[in-house]
Amino acid sequence: MDAVQITIIAISFILTGLLVALGVQVWYILKEIRFSIQKMNKMLDDGGKVTGAVSEGVSGMGGLLSGIKAGLSFFSALRGKKKEEA
Repeated sequence: MDAVQITIIAISFILTGLLVALGVQVWYILKEIRFSIQKMNKMLDDGGKVTGAVSEGVSGMGGLLSGIKAGLSFFSALRGKKKEEA
């Protein structure tokens, strides 16, 4: 064999080994990205639950305030009738 052929074969083996190592590293990186995306998805789901709970509380508070307002207007209407009778 010629020196050039031996050099080409050696370089081919080295490049093949480097490409295999690079492929394994890319595989681990993609696996880590998948794990991170799943974790972020869970955080977003939990955030949606918290937002839903807060919105229910705010709508309940709005209902309470409208009930108080209606009660006050009812009592002020009764007070207005009593003043008219007097």
